[in-house]
Amino acid sequence: MTRPRIPCSAPAPREDAAAVRSAIDRVLASGWFILGPEVEAFEAEFAAACGTSYGIGVGNGTDAIAVILRALGVGPGDEVITSPLSAAYTALAIMMTGARPVFADVETDTLTIDAAAVARAITARTRAILPVHLYGQAADLDALAHVAAQHDVALVEDCCQAHLATANGRPVGTVGIAGAFSFYPTKNLGALGDGGAVVTNDAALADRVRRIRNGGQTDRYHHELPGVNSRLDEMQAAVLRARLPFLADWTRARRRVASIYRRALSGAPVRMLPERDPGHVYHLFVVRSPNRDALQRHLGARGIETLVHYPIPIPAQAAVRHQNPAECPVAAAACREVLSLPMYPALADAAIADVASSICSFQEG
Repeated sequence: MTRPRIPCSAPAPREDAAAVRSAIDRVLASGWFILGPEVEAFEAEFAAACGTSYGIGVGNGTDAIAVILRALGVGPGDEVITSPLSAAYTALAIMMTGARPVFADVETDTLTIDAAAVARAITARTRAILPVHLYGQAADLDALAHVAAQHDVALVEDCCQAHLATANGRPVGTVGIAGAFSFYPTKNLGALGDGGAVVTNDAALADRVRRIRNGGQTDRYHHELPGVNSRLDEMQAAVLRARLPFLADWTRARRRVASIYRRALSGAPVRMLPERDPGHVYHLFVVRSPNRDALQRHLGARGIETLVHYPIPIPAQAAVRHQNPAECPVAAAACREVLSLPMYPALADAAIADVASSICSFQEG
């Protein structure tokens, strides 16, 4: 009998399918597709879910980061300190402003950015610190906020993998001046295409972000700032509105899947990343193995899809080498070992057990 395939993620609508279809039909009937009532409503609803006063929809998570930095006045000649272990888009967003990304290595256990390394990377050109809440777990925001305050630089949170995550009980996106979110389809809250948002409690920053994302316009045809064209469209906003009420239950389900994995893999030939904070929302469930590639082939032969997030540290990417990045050996070592296991709310107990038993049967060598 053929083993059922276990995908790494499952972004297609399930229990939310009827709500998503109704939302799409509503937009089609309205004939309004850009910056309309769906975007306005979603911005308010998502801000409330994040515990912030303001939400601004943008085209994607990369733009969310770049627009925040632009709104803070970051530009050519400035430096922004960030993590070497993330999607490269985090650094590319910095470069979109004309600023230079500076990489501070990650903690050896959680793989989120190391606050001590950040402190060592501060220079007179540093304008912001941009931690990544990696795999759904917040970086050490207390320590990072302390470094930012000591050096009078902005703390901007990359929350693209961390919808509804908390750090010591505080929602991500509320500790720094602003938070950037992505709604890529595989995110914990995913659109049916690209989308992103900025959240903040700073009214002036929110106003500036809102103008920058729409060509710098104060009103139609009056461009006060050299803005960009990065607008969350009505269709994606409506889909996100339909899915947002499910997010809390999906988050609980992800945490349940993670807890089962942790029990089942306690004696397996892999290292699990620690849960530093119960506010972890498990966008991904990542393990480490010095024989990662062989383990991935072993699981693939059994119909278990896994992915590597991320195989190349950002400082080693050709697109950023001209920025003369510092070496980050902890991140580089992690990139050779990390493997993302199947993780999504509907993952069945039997599938989790199959993944775990397949890992336990792996022979290192």
